[in-house]
Amino acid sequence: MIKADILNILRSKSTVLTFKEILIASGEKRPDLLRRRLNYYVQQGELYSIRRGLYAKNKNYDRLELATKILIPAYVSFETVLAEAGVIFQYYKTIFVATYKTREIECDGQPYSFRQIKDDILMNPAGVENKGNYLAATKERAFLDVLYLNKGYYCDNLSALDFEKVNKLLPIYNNKRMVQKVKQYFEKFQEEL
Repeated sequence: MIKADILNILRSKSTVLTFKEILIASGEKRPDLLRRRLNYYVQQGELYSIRRGLYAKNKNYDRLELATKILIPAYVSFETVLAEAGVIFQYYKTIFVATYKTREIECDGQPYSFRQIKDDILMNPAGVENKGNYLAATKERAFLDVLYLNKGYYCDNLSALDFEKVNKLLPIYNNKRMVQKVKQYFEKFQEEL
């Protein structure tokens, strides 16, 4: 990998790059040599090493993009999406991510909470949007993800949800308890109108 290769990689739209992405983009055949070169670019200040195997162009990388590259496959969901959509009013510094295993990680002072969801739910693209450099659940999908993992959950603003979309996404989870819970939330929403 020569200097021009790293500059081409840095021109990509991604703010966070995995070692594997750089390996493929560079065409380098020897991973050990690429690691040494990446370490050199980190020392020269041309790359920023976030954690092992994850690099950024600089310290101003997209934290949500990083969240979906620490564990793959993954998408931003749960309280992160619900708070942004105004469904809950509680502020969380933590970024919540749906993935294949549960783990808590702090990276560059930013806490990340990875929550395990069954593979058939995780891999279903319904209600998951491409935000450019990362995937994120719609507010309806995030609502259902939260209900899937929590038996009792309080939502501050149910009017922010489209219950028609919620009901369309509900079969993904194949869960009778969730059907009852969504029905209760919908009844509560109707009472508030």
